[in-house]
Amino acid sequence: MATHDPDLRKELDATLQTRKELGPEYESELVESFLEKLDKSVDQRVRRQLAEQQIQVARGTSPPRRGDGLTGGGTGSAAGGFAERFAVATVSLVLAIPLSAIAAVNAGLTGLLISWVGVLGVNAVHSRGLRSLLRPRAPRGDGEWD
Repeated sequence: MATHDPDLRKELDATLQTRKELGPEYESELVESFLEKLDKSVDQRVRRQLAEQQIQVARGTSPPRRGDGLTGGGTGSAAGGFAERFAVATVSLVLAIPLSAIAAVNAGLTGLLISWVGVLGVNAVHSRGLRSLLRPRAPRGDGEWD
């Protein structure tokens, strides 16, 4: 559900009432004025959300996932992790086809094997990195290093 800004709602109501009073000849100026206020409101929200995310990252916690498209989803870590792994695997396989052809033509079987080791390596590194991001960290004591 979208959150509504009461001040912005008041501005819209005032703009519509003013348009009724002044008539359509001032409509473009009124709409432009309201759009400027809307733009400022959106900028403030985005800045606030980015500041909150930066604070959470600085504290070592991850920002909450939301379903509004601003933070990359809202499907949860398990489903989101699967979708990301599936996407990387699919893209790497699609790119592996021309890479395999080029490697096989130019370097034969050795080039083909090297290219597939690279594809597998990218997928392994991505999978390991994703797994370490999803695993909760144990709290550290004073003087402990990562």
